[in-house]
Amino acid sequence: MAMNKRLPTFFFSLLLTIPFANGQKLKDPDDFLVPRTKNSLPKIFLVGTFHFEYYNKDAYKVDRDKQVDIMSSQKQKELKELLEYISLFKPNKILVEAKPEWEITDKYRKYKSQKIPLGKDEIMQIAFRLVERFKLDTIYSIDAGSIADDLPMTKDSIKFKPYLDSIFKDYSFRSNNDYIKFFKYKTSLSTTITLLSYFEYINSPKVIQRNYGAYLVGDFKLGEFRGADALAIYWYDRNLRIFRNIQRAATSPNDRILVLFGADHIAILDQLLKNSPEYNYIKFNDLKE
Repeated sequence: MAMNKRLPTFFFSLLLTIPFANGQKLKDPDDFLVPRTKNSLPKIFLVGTFHFEYYNKDAYKVDRDKQVDIMSSQKQKELKELLEYISLFKPNKILVEAKPEWEITDKYRKYKSQKIPLGKDEIMQIAFRLVERFKLDTIYSIDAGSIADDLPMTKDSIKFKPYLDSIFKDYSFRSNNDYIKFFKYKTSLSTTITLLSYFEYINSPKVIQRNYGAYLVGDFKLGEFRGADALAIYWYDRNLRIFRNIQRAATSPNDRILVLFGADHIAILDQLLKNSPEYNYIKFNDLKE
């Protein structure tokens, strides 16, 4: 009978679940990596959202009849409920999906001085209102490009560009048909339930987990490694850079950091925060507990 090659891994995993082995108590990795009290860690609260303005720049476009009118009286009422829930976190820093050159804090100050109206996008509808509520003076723009964006701009771009073009040829972040059905369901759901209920759904652990799975099907399987390389040097690298920006914003153990980003990003940011020993990661639905 052939030996099961998974047995060593299984027994090692089993060993870690036993408090004593050969008379010796086994230490939890967090005995070394995490302070005894999580209160000494910055708190980070992820909020995955859809784009209220429907820029339709993502792989999946939302048909007009499936778009939420965030400015309608009903949705504004629902938005107040959503803001009340998010406010339970009491953030002292708010990080959003914007590039530094967008000067989002300056836009907020223009809104406060009534120089510009409150726009439809989620940064204005959610972040601006929370900044005002908690009397903050800065909005942190933490979006980032990727190494795939940078390489064509280098002095050696004439060498890199043909190679990058070959990797990204016909790569469009499209998933298989089952995922397309799932994404269509999520989109239509936003028009049939309240905003808070929808945010609870798209930020739930199983939905986040399967959103991550979307990156591992469809175009991921292009060529031998081409799809994997495209994911790594564009989408994964971009989110790693965003995570680095979160790290740079977390400057005090007393920080309570709200991260407001498109839900597609949350799948990777969730993975990174779950594995980092440096933060007290609070998931969206944890505030209900």
